Amino acid sequence: MSKARLLTNRLIKKMATVFFLLVILMGVSYIFTTLYFTNKHFEERSQKLNAELANHLIEEKFQGNSPFLEDGSVNKPLFGDLMHDMMAVNRGIEVYLLNTRGEILYSVVLSHDNPNDPARFVDLAPIEEFIESQGQKYILGDDPRQTGGKKIFSTARFNHNGREGYIYIVLAGQEIDKVSSTLFSSYFMKLGIGASIITMAFVLFLGLVSFWFLTKNLRSIIHTVKRFREGDLNIRIDEAEKTDLSILAVNFNEMADTIEKNMDEIKSVDVLRRELIANVSHDLRTPLAIINGYIETLQIKKQDLSEDEKDKYLDIIKASSEKLTRLVSQLFEYSKLEAKQVEPLKEPFAMADLAMDLVSKYQVLGEEKDVNIELIAEEQVPLVFADISLVERALQNLLDNALKFTPKGGRVSLHVSANRDQVKVGISDTGPGINKSDQSVIFDRYRQSKKNSNREGVGLGLAIVKKIMELHNTTIQVISTPNEGSTFVFHLPKYKQVAGV
Repeated sequence: MSKARLLTNRLIKKMATVFFLLVILMGVSYIFTTLYFTNKHFEERSQKLNAELANHLIEEKFQGNSPFLEDGSVNKPLFGDLMHDMMAVNRGIEVYLLNTRGEILYSVVLSHDNPNDPARFVDLAPIEEFIESQGQKYILGDDPRQTGGKKIFSTARFNHNGREGYIYIVLAGQEIDKVSSTLFSSYFMKLGIGASIITMAFVLFLGLVSFWFLTKNLRSIIHTVKRFREGDLNIRIDEAEKTDLSILAVNFNEMADTIEKNMDEIKSVDVLRRELIANVSHDLRTPLAIINGYIETLQIKKQDLSEDEKDKYLDIIKASSEKLTRLVSQLFEYSKLEAKQVEPLKEPFAMADLAMDLVSKYQVLGEEKDVNIELIAEEQVPLVFADISLVERALQNLLDNALKFTPKGGRVSLHVSANRDQVKVGISDTGPGINKSDQSVIFDRYRQSKKNSNREGVGLGLAIVKKIMELHNTTIQVISTPNEGSTFVFHLPKYKQVAGV
């Protein structure tokens, strides 16, 4: 069994157990709730049916007989006959004689040996509320035979020969409690067994249907994950936002997209690595071959060569050596930038001053190629916040690139201006321009415009510029039209914006 299937089965078992326990809990709660409200319904119904019982007792029994004897004592024979008649009809009924303070003066069911017994008093508040509602409200009163107990009752006020009090009748006495307890146990057992059987059958059926339905999306996700693990990188969860497990489904799709993108990038990097090795090998082989060739010539024909020829050969060897040095230096510089081993040391400096220094240096090189190099800068250009050495390196590469592709009699311009938040730097030339299709790749390493692919250069200058701009959280853009020259533009933040001055 696969690990995914094992985890799924474990989850389903846990869900089934929790679901079963919840249904059992609901069943038990239902049984107790049903019994509780059934009992309350029975009590309320019994109280309303017997609400006038106390009044009827007073009307019938107290007409020819007094509840009190001439000496003021309770007429016990009267209450004995009264209780006998009541119990003949309902053994659960208990009759009490109360005075106006709620004190129990007499009852057949109570012992009268302890006058300090708390059960000798009945709270009159429920009695008055019952009389006021004329027995239409469900009210519980004190149970004289159980401290703190509450019972349904019927009551009525009497006034006989100047003696006042209450007849208080408990409608569900201890006899009812005994019978109810026995019936309740039997009823609860029958209801519990029946409910358990029905519940188990219901849970078994409903659980199977519910788990099949609820885990449908989960099974689909597991199937998709398994297919993805097996190599189907294009598979995704359909309508991920609409599934029951939308968060999981959406995150999986995003993760799969990221993994696929990373794998494509790895493949692209591998291709570029092979291209880099090939291009580096070519660029290194060319100057090395030239150096080796002229050194061998000098060694073999040094006796036959004139001093001028020897100097010429040495100049060629020197130029090739310098080219090789520049290539190795650029490779090392680009490698450090790409590996993010260079941390920019940002500081405020004047962009216009840096541009002026560079233009002064490159004007000498421009004169050698008959190319005019000029600076066009606004007055009072604000300071920028950047790494001055890296920015200088980027400008040198851009000026080298412009000077390399500008023909004799052409012009290279370095523009410095400012807007609200940034300082804009642009390098323009009057060279052959760049095709639109090539503009998106010229900043890649070892990529040149096809139109200029035969030009001298190792193809790392613009790639280094791009990396330097990325370290400054900005970009380098090219604006070019074939046969009309090119302009490279980048922006640097003003110093006061960054430092909050």
